[in-house]
Amino acid sequence: MADMEIGYFGDERLRKGGELIMQRIAERQEVCLRKLGDGRAEQVKFRRFLSNEAVTVEEMVAHRALLAAAAAGGRHVLAIQDTSELNYEAQRGRKRRLGTVGNGTDIGLFVHPVLAVDAVSEECLGLVDAQVWRRTKRKAANYKRQPIEQKESYRWVKGANQAKAVLVEASTVTVMDDREGDIYEKWARLPDQHTHLLTRASRDRSLANGGRLFPTLAGCAEAHRYQLDLPARPGKRSARQACMAVRFAPVRICRPGSCSDPNAPEEIELFAIDVRELDAPAGEEPIHWRLLTTHMVESVAQALTVIGWYRLRWHIEQLFRTLKRQGLGIEQSVIEDGVALEKLAIIALIGATITMQLVLARAASSDDTPATRVFDANQIDVLHALQTKLQGGTLEQQNPYRPQSLACAGWTIARLGGWTGYASDRSTGPITMRDGLQRFNAIVDGYDLARNVCSS
Repeated sequence: MADMEIGYFGDERLRKGGELIMQRIAERQEVCLRKLGDGRAEQVKFRRFLSNEAVTVEEMVAHRALLAAAAAGGRHVLAIQDTSELNYEAQRGRKRRLGTVGNGTDIGLFVHPVLAVDAVSEECLGLVDAQVWRRTKRKAANYKRQPIEQKESYRWVKGANQAKAVLVEASTVTVMDDREGDIYEKWARLPDQHTHLLTRASRDRSLANGGRLFPTLAGCAEAHRYQLDLPARPGKRSARQACMAVRFAPVRICRPGSCSDPNAPEEIELFAIDVRELDAPAGEEPIHWRLLTTHMVESVAQALTVIGWYRLRWHIEQLFRTLKRQGLGIEQSVIEDGVALEKLAIIALIGATITMQLVLARAASSDDTPATRVFDANQIDVLHALQTKLQGGTLEQQNPYRPQSLACAGWTIARLGGWTGYASDRSTGPITMRDGLQRFNAIVDGYDLARNVCSS
């Protein structure tokens, strides 16, 4: 991967070891060390890398943040953050130094990435931040009275602050998160002229006028209706076209009693949007989003723009899907030590992000992003050579993107992953890209073998 020329770690051997394992995970879409290493020597090298105390999560994350920062200049960037657990209960007997996860009994760890996405083109710019931790303590009896910095929920403030610092060259940064990120301290500390927040409300907050947030929104006049195509989510909902009603209003939320920051203001002015599905099918829960934002929302057009940004939060759900069972299979790793698993989780997040960059490159409104963002010169040669084989005889099956662009590469990898090439076939998501990258890596290996061995 061409991005890897930016060094990290003071020791040159560690730097090269890190680059190699990251490259293998990104290309092979695999975290099993037996499959990543070309022979026993490399497998041992990878294990030593993960166990080395000089290798830190912070340095690996900082390296990727530099790349995202370089791509963000002049753009409006959505910094999308969320938390997911990695559950290793099925391997409890062979793991050590892990904590508990969401249910309080299973063992595992947590990851909290911040993914940068262009708000206009939807291009994935990379990882801005990623936190990983093991929950080894129970909540203190006075948990609610503790400073936010001592709470696990501080990850939302920390991730937002990191996005603000890394994306300083962006024209605008909008930190976006789901209901867990609805934290008063974050509303109080983060926003400025360059940085906005967009969060799905989780609390029926008290308002300065004496009312409550949820009833106030429900009582607003309906401003607009629109049709929303909802894809099927097996076990959760059927595919349907939903009729969505939109309401919005400015609100002033009051400082809650649980706020631990003595410097937080008594009131904060925000804009609230209520998006509610009308006439949902019987037996299915209607879609309902209550959004809070620092962006001005005084018209239907502004409300729909903010709603459109919020819908891009789905990309971080896809990132987790790529990281876990349906993608890289991080929860199936047989690495035993919790510290080493933390490092492997970050490296796997980097590989999953590269997959998302390929997926979103084809969805972006332009094909200006160079393929060198992900692939090296040798790989780009192979991508070019594959065009004749993968393009069909009809115009519909021609690669429509600019040669040497990441979108062109994404089209090629998707074809290798089983996509037919027709626009009506929408199977071009992370799993297709994973399959395509695995096949592409084998082709590149064969290309190198023919060039370097067979020709000598």
